[in-house]
Amino acid sequence: MEIKKSLNDQNLSIQHSLIVSKIKDKIKKYQNLVNIVSELPSGSILVGGYIRDLILDRISPYPDIDIVVPNKSIEIGKNIAEKFSGKFLLLDPNRNIVRIIFTDFVFDIANQTHELLTEDLNSRDFTINSIAFSFDNEKLIDPANGIYDLNNSLLRTLRNENLLYDPLRILRCFRFVSELNFHIEPHMIEFIKLNKYYLKAVSVERIQYELKKIVYGKEAFKTVELLNKIKMFDWIQSYENNHSNSLMFINFDNFLQDEIDKFFPIAYLKELLKKPVITKFKFSKSDTFAINSLRRWSEKLKKKSILNFTEIERYELHKDLEMILPAFILYLPKKFHKEWLERWRNKEDKLFHPRIYINGNQLKNIVDIEDGPLLGDLLNYLSREFAYERLNNFDEAIYKAKGWFQQNAPKCD
Repeated sequence: MEIKKSLNDQNLSIQHSLIVSKIKDKIKKYQNLVNIVSELPSGSILVGGYIRDLILDRISPYPDIDIVVPNKSIEIGKNIAEKFSGKFLLLDPNRNIVRIIFTDFVFDIANQTHELLTEDLNSRDFTINSIAFSFDNEKLIDPANGIYDLNNSLLRTLRNENLLYDPLRILRCFRFVSELNFHIEPHMIEFIKLNKYYLKAVSVERIQYELKKIVYGKEAFKTVELLNKIKMFDWIQSYENNHSNSLMFINFDNFLQDEIDKFFPIAYLKELLKKPVITKFKFSKSDTFAINSLRRWSEKLKKKSILNFTEIERYELHKDLEMILPAFILYLPKKFHKEWLERWRNKEDKLFHPRIYINGNQLKNIVDIEDGPLLGDLLNYLSREFAYERLNNFDEAIYKAKGWFQQNAPKCD
């Protein structure tokens, strides 16, 4: 046992040295960062996500660099912003956190919150975010064994109560599951189940931000299943007859990676949240329309096979879902996936990419029809005929338009 412990300590020491070397090299690569660091007072540390991502080799092209100073964060931030031509923002006035925006990176500065630095680090959300680098002695500080947890893909907190300091941390935990494919310590999962209702106190905008991070992560599918399993949002929506794991048996084989990355998040959000909650969490109009349209058509698919959809239903489906159709294809039986994807990828496919075939103003002049619902119905009819390739040219369109108008125009007694 002593030999094993000695080897582990030796390996950890080597890893620490490598991490320190990488941090110092990275600082030198950013314009002005060496000079900016020299303006920081004694006792300042680099902490949090930047070190975590550096260890995991996933540094963002435009990183967020978090700094903790002993005190006077606002004064220090203003001085750095002025001296190095950065844009100064007071990010959190209650906690004196400032942000300085530079061309290559974002620089956040916060005051140390506890008398002892180790206590400050131990109060952070997760151990993997509690690793610090001291600018004074150029050494790592890791009181919560965060490097060990990074090596073991483990999400844990030193104290469960740390999650309640900012309840959004409860949801952020699942962001790391989705982005990093980490697993959550069982005790922490149980704590989250009992305290998820604290999310009520968090602004909906912040919740929405974390949700979008979750559904765009590489392990989003697994994470969505986990969130639904523990009924994460039962403080705002019911789960009776809801979230029936519609995606449990889906097959991704025929989808391209960019289709998975771009369109699957819509399906994941639809599986996570009911319609009123999508509205409550203030998703954009385009996201809300896409999610609700996907919900409507996937619910219709539960009632009857896609083979039994009428021509009108199929046309309306493709018109509503054209921009996100791969998300809908997820809900089809696998035997349809290849054909539907091939047709959707073909931009010349008239049904899968429906278009208005003739201009409304042209119709008004030629058919002598006025603006109104009747004109809209006629345009839909012609577009549908075009989608099903029953129109070959403009003359045919006018001929069909006149025939349709004679049949459907109001009759005078």
